[in-house]
Amino acid sequence: LRTAHLLGSPTFYGVSDDAGAGRTLPLALFTAARTWFGGLALAVQQLDAGRRTPKFDGVVQPLAETSGQLAPSAADLRPEAQTHGNALAFATLGTTLPGSGLSLGASIRWAKLRAIDGVDMLYPGSTRVEQFGETSELRFGLLKEWLNGQSLDAIVVYDRFRMTHDVTFLDTFWDPGSQRLLQSPRVERNRDVTDRWGVQLKYGHPLAGGWRIGWLATANRVSQPNVPNDDVLSIPRNPGHVNAYELGAGVSRTYGSSLFGMDLVYQPAWSTTSDTAFENDFRFSNAVFRMGVSHDVLPVRLEKTLALQLGLMVRAVHYNLSQQDLVAATSQRLEESWLEWTPTWGVSLRFADLELRYRGLVTHGTDRMIPQAPQGFVALDQRPNGIFPFPGPATQMALEGVHVVTHQVSISVPLK
Repeated sequence: LRTAHLLGSPTFYGVSDDAGAGRTLPLALFTAARTWFGGLALAVQQLDAGRRTPKFDGVVQPLAETSGQLAPSAADLRPEAQTHGNALAFATLGTTLPGSGLSLGASIRWAKLRAIDGVDMLYPGSTRVEQFGETSELRFGLLKEWLNGQSLDAIVVYDRFRMTHDVTFLDTFWDPGSQRLLQSPRVERNRDVTDRWGVQLKYGHPLAGGWRIGWLATANRVSQPNVPNDDVLSIPRNPGHVNAYELGAGVSRTYGSSLFGMDLVYQPAWSTTSDTAFENDFRFSNAVFRMGVSHDVLPVRLEKTLALQLGLMVRAVHYNLSQQDLVAATSQRLEESWLEWTPTWGVSLRFADLELRYRGLVTHGTDRMIPQAPQGFVALDQRPNGIFPFPGPATQMALEGVHVVTHQVSISVPLK
């Protein structure tokens, strides 16, 4: 980075089956002066809630018009907004030490959150899910470069996450005084609190013929004293700790105007959670394989360059759960695994005073909570100000395979 650059990188994504969508618009400024460098980025994000009402083509049987009236309550029963906004900020500052090959840097990231993708699907049967909270991250890094092309960088990170979910349910009950069915709002507050400490080491070494090899090692310690109390999944989610690691290796080769690279990362993790009735031990054995190629198309005029990129990422997830029932003195085991495939593509166009980039990707093999239509007849309350299921929520949730499509356009303009 020899001169100041202004960057913008709008990003859009959508999930199939109307399970969510989002847009992010960041604007960043990076600059350098002598041995110092730094940057500032601001972003706004808009998230669209997923569809929480199933597509139902069956028979609807209405209740009597006098049933299902709302009991007096201070709960907020206004229709839930389908779009929420987040605000994000990032700043970095660093310096190079002349003659030593050393660079030092630090960064801070902060976000004010009003929604997280997919959280609204965790509370089936609710009429409203209000999210609010914030997250912040601190990073300190060191980079050592040798004259023969070797490099070593180390990063220490602290991540703090705080989120609150206020979930509103409507409970239907029989009021003997009025001899009617009434609905009483009930608000549950769920806290999601996470603290993470991590360290990462990367080493790169050049080889003959344009080849380069590298290694990666990462260790993380995650503490989660509060977890949301949802009943969607059968997997227990109690407060506890997680130890997560990464061990990886990769190679790349530059030949002419082309660049090829591939890497393989193994991601083991151990998690222990407990409460007064259960002890849960998770063992994760995940792996990520990535490969990609980029080719520069050089026209006659060298002031501009067109580059094409293609890539593929495969993520394998595998975990074992061992659960001890302290009350019944029994135990059970659960094993799950799946694959996620993500092809990527991109194109970049570099001019003397402007650089444009486009990147697209689609992820297959991941699951989302999708509302399922109930079977048979559904009893609904015909009230002028809304329709509410009785008895209890008519919506059921199930994990279904979806695909996520992401598009990103980046613009970089030098200011000098």
